[in-house]
Amino acid sequence: MQLRNWQQKVIDSFPSTIKQYRRFILKAPTGAGKTVLASEIIERFYKDKKIIVLCHRLVLLEQLERALSKKHSVRKLTAADTGDAFEGYDILLSTNMRAKEMLADAISKADLVIVDEAHRVSPNGTAYKRILDDFNENAKTEAHFIGLTASPERNTNDQRDQLNLAFDAIIDCANIEDLIAEGVLVQPVYRPHFVHDLNLASIDTSSGDFPVTKLAPAIIKSSMIDYAMWSYNEERLKVSGNPVSAWFCADISVAEATLNRIQQDGIKAAIITAGTPIKERMELLAQHENGEIEAMVSVGVLAEGWDNPYCNIIVHLRPTLSKVLWGQSVGRGLRSAPGKEKCVIIDVSSNWSTFGPVEKLEWSLWSNRRSSLQYMNRFNWIGQQHDDEEEAETYLLCKSELPNKTRCSHIYKKGIHKDDTCPVCGTYAATDIYKEQKLDSSLNESGLHNLFFERVPKVFDEMNLSVWESLGSTAWKTATDKEKVFLGFCMAFAEVSGDETNSETDYWDAALAAEAHIRTYLVKNQFWVKKQDDFELALIADGMLAGKKIRTLQAHYGISLCGTAFKTHSPAESERKYQKAIKIAERLAMLGCSSQDNLPYFNAADHI
Repeated sequence: MQLRNWQQKVIDSFPSTIKQYRRFILKAPTGAGKTVLASEIIERFYKDKKIIVLCHRLVLLEQLERALSKKHSVRKLTAADTGDAFEGYDILLSTNMRAKEMLADAISKADLVIVDEAHRVSPNGTAYKRILDDFNENAKTEAHFIGLTASPERNTNDQRDQLNLAFDAIIDCANIEDLIAEGVLVQPVYRPHFVHDLNLASIDTSSGDFPVTKLAPAIIKSSMIDYAMWSYNEERLKVSGNPVSAWFCADISVAEATLNRIQQDGIKAAIITAGTPIKERMELLAQHENGEIEAMVSVGVLAEGWDNPYCNIIVHLRPTLSKVLWGQSVGRGLRSAPGKEKCVIIDVSSNWSTFGPVEKLEWSLWSNRRSSLQYMNRFNWIGQQHDDEEEAETYLLCKSELPNKTRCSHIYKKGIHKDDTCPVCGTYAATDIYKEQKLDSSLNESGLHNLFFERVPKVFDEMNLSVWESLGSTAWKTATDKEKVFLGFCMAFAEVSGDETNSETDYWDAALAAEAHIRTYLVKNQFWVKKQDDFELALIADGMLAGKKIRTLQAHYGISLCGTAFKTHSPAESERKYQKAIKIAERLAMLGCSSQDNLPYFNAADHI
């Protein structure tokens, strides 16, 4: 088989990768060809070896079975299976973790374990924790644990449920923009609308996302489905070839209302959910792929493991705080196909304005509460673009009234279209989202960076270090919670490694080691930090200026720590230390510090 460029690069570097890492993620966009890559890795490096492939959906399992059975002896595991593993076959496929004894036996014998959609690996979940523990304790020393995913991140504040605890590294194999340039994927073209009468403000998101029991009624009550249908009827006439669409809904009630609305316009449509029998589901998906069904309405099914390269319109009807869900679902429309020039992304859920285009998404192996809290602002990404001092971008919200008395509400970039008229309705009745939504903050990341690197050396050179270096204990004892976060940032800048890191895991290992050192100091001295509602960049800037929130004692002691580190490190090392220190300070603010801390990398009880 002729491999794509990115696949060949992974294959070429694979021997050195497995020498360096035992457990790692191969990250590549949806539609890039991860299943083909996995098959090629097995054929080239694990021929006649024992292999386990785990995935969580039957659709994924069927795909993998078809791909691997061509050259290998494959068996699908069932919950009732018992006995010795790998008797008469080389590859064990499973979506079911309940056959505990057989899986444990297989792991002890396996040369390779592959986990598809690896962002679902929960190090603290019952099923995967057992798998991970078995691998770490009983697997062959030369065995490897490989994850495949387009989105290596977990939307959780649980510090015992982070991907860093399951994998040693992320191998970034390919990005969407490169694959578009190579013709592997097509260009996404976004059509976002802000639905004014969708009220999400009163919905409790303490679970980490909008609960569907509250979300679904709000969607049905709003004009979201009408907006989606209006946009779809326009865009389906513009795509090359026949329109083939996937609609992502929050629950069955929304999906049924959407299906009815689509069918009212004479469009052939169907609905599938996690409860649709597998045989019926496969038949419907086949009809969708061959064009018999134009619109496939989905609840919790199509975001992963579904491949219809002819899908050229994605309609998003599922507001979410999950970057993974947004990225996975949009990615399903980007596969290339003969005659397919683009994929139109109709978003009436404010996910585009919250997270941004999927080709710009960034991922992290560790997260905290703030990681999802920022997405409660449904214009989060737009605000970030405006705050970029080098290339500030302004986005407009069209308020032109349509014949049906609703607003156009299309979101578009200022300066792209003639006279800034709306590309959807052709009028100019737009407002600046940044100004209207009051998204501006007193300080952005670029501004803090410039202030820090300019201010610290200047103040440090004028300081009497013999005075300030002796005031550390007093500064901490008298500090408020906000001042403790500032001091934590300064201590982190002084303590964290400025060495280059070769992977996401190396980066976080260095950051968390410094965080653990700071927590040890705080716990031993009983300097507790209360969990805070947010982490303010302006807090660090205030300390640099000895302003209103950070008093002179704490400000100058903190600057003395930072300045000393500046003197002993190169500019490049200081830059790397600064980036990690910001992350550490954010984690201290959002997680707090107390005698009850029991984190994967730090247990307060060990230091009391």
